[in-house]
Amino acid sequence: MITDFRDKIFCGDCLSIMKQLPDECCDIVVTSPPYNLKNSTGNGMKDGRGGKWEGAALCNGYADYDDNMPYDKYCQWQRECLTEMMRLIKSDGAIFYNHKWRVQNGLIQDRHEIVKDFPVRQIIIWKRKGGINFNSGYFLPTYEVIYLIAKKNFKLAPKANSVGDVWEFMQETNNVHPAPFPVALIDRIISSTNAEIVLDPFMGSGTTAVSALRNNRHYIGIELSQTYCNAAEDRIKATKGEHIIPIKEDTPSLFTFNE
Repeated sequence: MITDFRDKIFCGDCLSIMKQLPDECCDIVVTSPPYNLKNSTGNGMKDGRGGKWEGAALCNGYADYDDNMPYDKYCQWQRECLTEMMRLIKSDGAIFYNHKWRVQNGLIQDRHEIVKDFPVRQIIIWKRKGGINFNSGYFLPTYEVIYLIAKKNFKLAPKANSVGDVWEFMQETNNVHPAPFPVALIDRIISSTNAEIVLDPFMGSGTTAVSALRNNRHYIGIELSQTYCNAAEDRIKATKGEHIIPIKEDTPSLFTFNE
């Protein structure tokens, strides 16, 4: 039954958990995966300065994930994740996939290797505050991109199509996660759709869940790190009092679904 997983966050590997969810179990996906930043040749990651992240937080990777994969492996992993997300959204669903264009070895990575062959309908620009640029070969990056990957029947909520495709929101502060979503950004996405159930397979500190609750929607969250699950639990409790459900590695199946 849908209530077996609605309004819960599952602590574990996103691919293995998504594969246990039934087809078309959510309306939209709103997510931002790890960016593979420790594989970066810039932003001060290799020399220990940690780029714009306070206290060089990402030099050690995210909690429980080092964020350092060969690029081809990273792209393959993300395409497998997107394939599962496409299966999980309904015929009128969409994926809002936040990522960042980066320069590697002097050339831009525009994420085409990840999103090619998926039905990208639009690219939304998230303009945020700038940071420190450690590379004199290009201008300071001040935006990220949100790929709107939509199934054929997806439509925005009434009047939402009057909003432009460049959004300006400040980054979130005072958060245990080194790169959290701003709540206002996710509010913009969720409130612009008719979605009842929102999935975030890289839930982090729980911003998507918090926004879903603020907008009277349901959520499904997946997060690998127990540290971030604990942070999300605190934020969700402050919003509505929901609880995290940890998934042990030896758990054979998450759910029993009724026909």
